[in-house]
Amino acid sequence: MGTSVTPSQLRADIYRLIDAVLETGEPLVIERKGRTLRLVPDHGEGKLSRLRPQPEVIVGDPEDLVEIDWMADWDPDRALNP
Repeated sequence: MGTSVTPSQLRADIYRLIDAVLETGEPLVIERKGRTLRLVPDHGEGKLSRLRPQPEVIVGDPEDLVEIDWMADWDPDRALNP
């Protein structure tokens, strides 16, 4: 859950607390009047954002592949001896 502080504690030591969040990745919980705020590090873009496009990948419903007529592309000689 992370370290919990009051606004007064945050004000007194804000730079050390911010540095601790950045170094550890642990959130800082600030409690005020029965409610909480969280200071969390930004982890940047997710792993999926680094994916490169793969044009040879078929995107769509797999059931559509069943309906494709593959006979024009099928070579029996190549099928037996790849």
